[in-house]
Amino acid sequence: MNKKTIDDIDVAGKRVLVREDLNVPQDDTGAITDDIRIRASLPTLKNLLDRGARVVVMAHLGRPKGQPNPKYTLAPVAKRLGDLLGKPVMFIENIDTPTALARANTLKDGEIALLENVRFFAGEEANDPEIAKVYAKYGDVYVNDAFGAAHRAHASTAGVAEYLPAVSGYLMKLELDYLDGALADPKRPFVAILGGAKVKDKIGVVENLLPKVDHLIIGGGMAYTFLKAKGLEIGDSLLAADFVDACKDVLAKAGGKIHLPVDVMAVDKFPLGLSPEERAGLKKQIVASDAIPAGMQGVDIGPETIKQFAKVILGAKTVVWNGPMGVFEDADFAVGTRAVAQAVADSDSTSIIGGGDSAAAIEQLGYADKVTHISTGGGASLEFLEGKALPGVVALLDK
Repeated sequence: MNKKTIDDIDVAGKRVLVREDLNVPQDDTGAITDDIRIRASLPTLKNLLDRGARVVVMAHLGRPKGQPNPKYTLAPVAKRLGDLLGKPVMFIENIDTPTALARANTLKDGEIALLENVRFFAGEEANDPEIAKVYAKYGDVYVNDAFGAAHRAHASTAGVAEYLPAVSGYLMKLELDYLDGALADPKRPFVAILGGAKVKDKIGVVENLLPKVDHLIIGGGMAYTFLKAKGLEIGDSLLAADFVDACKDVLAKAGGKIHLPVDVMAVDKFPLGLSPEERAGLKKQIVASDAIPAGMQGVDIGPETIKQFAKVILGAKTVVWNGPMGVFEDADFAVGTRAVAQAVADSDSTSIIGGGDSAAAIEQLGYADKVTHISTGGGASLEFLEGKALPGVVALLDK
């Protein structure tokens, strides 16, 4: 990564404004249920504090639609961050006020504050320069460590860099090093695994990865549009009719690199949200992927597909995985996703999990400690794999 990092700047005695991704899940009471994103911010924050910086953190939480909403306050995050750092974190509300700025300016070297949710501002997601100027008042230097928001040109991820010297934090650097390393100079064989429901979200990734990989495995709901593009019967399986021609074009260029399901688990009703009675009467069977019966839909890859996919994965030296193989939220239809996760964990490869549902699956299935890197940014990693420039990265100073 040819961008300056916090190692390239002097921070002692300076106010350092740090954008982190602290968008953590909470239960109905507001209690944080998974603090992995807060923990991921610690290396950068601890380094800055240990070097005598006066750290002001900004982040978003949820979708408050540009106005204050107590449901999305970052107050619980401030408390959890303080617990993890072992020191108090000043929480600053109403940040577009002289009083709030004056509070932040009372920080001493090695102390830290967290600003209230930046998405309480209507101009945040519109990258309003006036909002960016508000943020810039809180720092002498800007650090973007929020890879999970780096694909958004928001005031807190890109706009503020117009007013302060901007460098990368450690998490941002780690994410880019892994992803860029996989694409630019992978150990081979290089295997990409793409799943999930929506072809429209992944077709650009498929097109960008195809020349770079040795094998491209496609599963999940998106696979059925590719199967349809081959002229196969897919029953009532998920179909993006507008993308059939695009899938045909990709398959024509693939030269045998693409691996599609050869059998699937099919059901007569989509399994999520069924009543106990409907669940009890659910019809399910393994069928060949070229003969899915009318009235049935594929919801997971089948046993022969698992064998074929696993063989490819186990031979890999670099693996990038984004998207589950089926309706993994339902244990009965997580078999394929679990098997792929097992194969990735067992492979002698540099394995990179591209955030989002893939990261959730790896965590839920217990393989998090058996892969090389789990990205904290689903959308950002997807756009990076698609070859798109990330606004939050572009805004940083070059070395």
